[in-house]
Amino acid sequence: MADTSFIPLSSLHDRASDWFGRAHAALLGAVPCRRGCSRCCMGPFAITVLDAGMLRRGLDGLTPETRDDIESRAKGQVAAIERAFPRLACSPFLDDWRDDDQDALATAFAEFPCPALDVHGDCRVYDARPVTCRTMGIPIEAGATVEGACEIQTAVPVVRLPAVFRDQEEGLAKQEAQELQRVKGNGEEILIAYGFLPERAWTDF
Repeated sequence: MADTSFIPLSSLHDRASDWFGRAHAALLGAVPCRRGCSRCCMGPFAITVLDAGMLRRGLDGLTPETRDDIESRAKGQVAAIERAFPRLACSPFLDDWRDDDQDALATAFAEFPCPALDVHGDCRVYDARPVTCRTMGIPIEAGATVEGACEIQTAVPVVRLPAVFRDQEEGLAKQEAQELQRVKGNGEEILIAYGFLPERAWTDF
């Protein structure tokens, strides 16, 4: 069982939010991400067990009705995904999955909204959202190419992020890796829907 009890609320996640805010400002309005724009909240994606610990704490702060709704949606998604990819029923961890297998799963369930997404496109666990969610939206760089982070961004011009922010992004990744090393468990990455389940549903493997 992974031990996430030590995880603080959470310098890593706070740093990720701070980085996004400063990077967004440095791009001078080129990034169209706004509240209610939820395209990046569609489809299953990987989070870490650190993120899952945060999500469970976020759920604890909701009303019972809201928490039950999110957990019910997550359970339904997990059941559907496990029917299509039975290996997840044996272990929810994605650490040893090939990239093309993860891509196939993401494509098959691309229209699944995040269980925490409400009808208005708002995140109901926003303050406890994963690192991936906190940093999503900054344009992606591949060599000399700068690309939008999603299909919505491909229609707008983007500018290159100053190098100092990419260095800081790498620093976030290193901090995350260091914190994950302190977690005693059978894996580090799970799908977002598993993060909303009671912890024993994904740690007892």
